[in-house]
Amino acid sequence: MINVEPYRIKVVEPLRVSTRAQRQVALEAAGYNTFLLRSEDVFIDLLTDSGTSAMSSDQWAAMMRGDEAYAGSRSFFALEEAVRDVYGFPYVVPTHQGRGAEHLLSKILIKPGQYTPGNMYFTTTRAHQELAGATFVDVIGDAAHDATAPGDFKGDVDLAKLEKLIADVGPSQIAYVNVAVTVNMAGGQPVSLANLRAVSQLCHRHGILLWSDATRCAENAYFVQQREPGYADVPVAEILRQMMDCFDGCTMSGKKDNLVNIGGFLAMRDETILQHARELVVLYEGMPSYGGMAGRDMEAMATGIREMVDDDYIGHRVGQVAYLGGLLLEAGVPIAQPVGGHGVFLDARRFLPHLTQDAYPAQSLAAQLYLDSGVRAMERGIVSAGRDPRTGRNHTPHLELVRLTVPRRVYTDRHLEVVAESVIRLWDARAGIGGLEMTYEPATLRFFTARFRPLAGAGGH
Repeated sequence: MINVEPYRIKVVEPLRVSTRAQRQVALEAAGYNTFLLRSEDVFIDLLTDSGTSAMSSDQWAAMMRGDEAYAGSRSFFALEEAVRDVYGFPYVVPTHQGRGAEHLLSKILIKPGQYTPGNMYFTTTRAHQELAGATFVDVIGDAAHDATAPGDFKGDVDLAKLEKLIADVGPSQIAYVNVAVTVNMAGGQPVSLANLRAVSQLCHRHGILLWSDATRCAENAYFVQQREPGYADVPVAEILRQMMDCFDGCTMSGKKDNLVNIGGFLAMRDETILQHARELVVLYEGMPSYGGMAGRDMEAMATGIREMVDDDYIGHRVGQVAYLGGLLLEAGVPIAQPVGGHGVFLDARRFLPHLTQDAYPAQSLAAQLYLDSGVRAMERGIVSAGRDPRTGRNHTPHLELVRLTVPRRVYTDRHLEVVAESVIRLWDARAGIGGLEMTYEPATLRFFTARFRPLAGAGGH
């Protein structure tokens, strides 16, 4: 059956198609960093799926119910009810977005010198952990670091790695274990429900808190339904609830699966953690009944939380990403496999084997994609990995990727075909793509604002 959209389009937004000469000027002004491009200069924007979703008619209607009271907003209680019903956590503290929740969690749970193991790092999560004095330890399975390795659940935690860390440093030195569902930096790879239950049992046996980066949990639940034996006939909503039952709490960027343009939350089961979070949210975000969100945005999020677990919607959403991945695989373009839930990740190591990692191949490939067609993607390699705060040396991840992130309910398959055509053109002319050098590097999260220029003598299209 054709992967038809389970919605119809009511409002359209015009797109501007620029010339190559115009894109060259824009790219140079942005320092070859796609994050620094003006959105009006972008044709198809696959930079991120964060805050870029199209909201439904029910969400827009819900915004009209927004209660902007400074304290005790009824919109907060609508959000709290949705989190309880869908995620199963009794307590929730709203934040302006996911990193606000990460900040609160790090301030509450981490003591300097502790460790925060997780199934591959995420940029903002690790930054908050390190700023709080923790050391991140990667305990994901080895296959996740290989873009070519097969596996239905490459996001799974390696239990032996986690057990060894606990034995080496002691349970008291583990601030908490963080499991992302799905794993963004590995290409959107999911975690099996069986693995989540095993990790939960291991952590709780040692008295260690288990937290989830639940940003794309609905996509993960869909992969469980499609790939894990015994769940083919189980609704995504029920699978998601079983997943969250494994955790003591979660951080959530509502800008992804929750289908809103801004907002997030920290959810938990423990009242002591709740009290600490309420105390800190007043200092860093706002009152506990709105955090960093307007009442109208809490209403939209509450509605989006319920919409995200609709089986027809999530099947189309993940299927659209798979469609783009299939077009590229058919043309022989190297991508991270299996295709994840929120985007297709070009494997820049295999795409540009003539460039060393210190020539920023993924950054260069993202820049060339924009230059070729006006499609904006983002780097997920050595630039995103940043530097070791103790040694000052670059982290050198095995994965050097360009993420083509598909916003939810925004683009049609025809748009994705344009993206595929541009990538294939670059693949056919890959030998002429040169590297970059960094001309400005911020102290933290450099991929957002760093600037680059072509290496002397480098080619380009």
